[in-house]
Amino acid sequence: MDHTAAASHAWASLGGDPAALGALSFAGGDAAFTSAFAVDGLAAGAVAAAGLALAEFASAAGRARPAVQVDRRLSALWFDAAILPRGWTLPPSRHPTMRDYRARDGWIKLHTVAPAHRAAAVRVLGVPAEPGAFARAVAGWSAEALETAVVEAGGCAGAMRSGAEWGAHPQGCAVAAEPLVALADADPGPAPGWAVPAGRPLAGIRVLDLTRVLAGPVATRLLAGWGADVLRIDPPGWDEDGLAPDVTLGKSCARLDLRDAADRATFESLLARADVLVNGYRPGALDGLGYGAEACRRLSPGLVDVRLDAWGWTGPWAGRRGFDSLVQMASGINEAGMRSAGRDAPLPLPVQALDHATGYLAAAAVLRGLARRTAGRGTAARLSLAATSTLLTGLGRVAPGCGHAAPAVADLSPAVEHTVWGPARRLRPPLEVGGAPLRWDRPASPLGSAPAAWM
Repeated sequence: MDHTAAASHAWASLGGDPAALGALSFAGGDAAFTSAFAVDGLAAGAVAAAGLALAEFASAAGRARPAVQVDRRLSALWFDAAILPRGWTLPPSRHPTMRDYRARDGWIKLHTVAPAHRAAAVRVLGVPAEPGAFARAVAGWSAEALETAVVEAGGCAGAMRSGAEWGAHPQGCAVAAEPLVALADADPGPAPGWAVPAGRPLAGIRVLDLTRVLAGPVATRLLAGWGADVLRIDPPGWDEDGLAPDVTLGKSCARLDLRDAADRATFESLLARADVLVNGYRPGALDGLGYGAEACRRLSPGLVDVRLDAWGWTGPWAGRRGFDSLVQMASGINEAGMRSAGRDAPLPLPVQALDHATGYLAAAAVLRGLARRTAGRGTAARLSLAATSTLLTGLGRVAPGCGHAAPAVADLSPAVEHTVWGPARRLRPPLEVGGAPLRWDRPASPLGSAPAAWM
């Protein structure tokens, strides 16, 4: 029943009406992943929270609250790649140097996908960006000292800690005091006047997507599936070749340089017409460009503003760069997996579960914000991967499942998606909200492939 506990906890953190849980049901029982933690339960619970939030938004438009059904197996499978290429393969999403390394007194993960982060590790270690050279250099460091040095150099790293060590760490203490989803009232702006069509409830709602790997893109992909006009903005030179075919489904993807005057003017025009902003940059990044929360709200009164980060919104690491794999490493998940499996090396979750779960919770926060705005309340929401890790570990340990399941033919949608990379099939949607099926009107597309304009 970990899926029920996860759904109930998430819905309560979102401020949802407890009575709405009566319209929720679960189907599909085959386990998808083996882990010491309830990854399948977290997946189903997070997907359920988004479904409950859509049902609430629909009922706020004056219709009866629809039923919500979650497929547990499909929910978990969507936490892996939801796209299955036909006749081509997804590009690699990791650099060879991104791995766990044994330090003098423990383990550390170096996150080196982005060239700038890889360069920071090279500067600190003083060796070429090659796994063997990194391993030899890391062996002479203390894990926590190297973690600090890489972060101070502008890179990303996470030393492995136990759950008890994380609980005693100043950042672990800060995250423990934060809610799973922090919802705050804000200026509601003018009455929105959304039509909320029964079959496409988010049609006509504009979502400005300032997110990257991986939670934010998962959130906006779901919103696009219910008809939202999602416009993703990336800076020049940023790419996610291994992830774009999966997470850009249903979106327009453009580029703007927010240090360029003309592009800033375009961005401000887009923001002024947006209903929702989803921001996945680390805290302070947009503020430094002049687009902090208050500035965004002045440009777009009533904006539903949802922001997510890695390490939480308080504590000494609040502004630190981070990713799912680093949060797993630092928060005790990998250490617990190692001990559970009797290994002598870190054992992560079988998928980037913190990213995906936070994405579905962020989509739920957007939908709660839209419902609140129809009732004359504005919304600012904050989420973090670290808070989601607390939800997962709080579900308790589970018995090993049946492995890392591959999708079966029955798990796939019948339609072929024609992308620029080649044809593909998608997993069937994991969620049914009565009368509003998930359906994506645009195939996945490369970053920067569309003009910076609303559809």
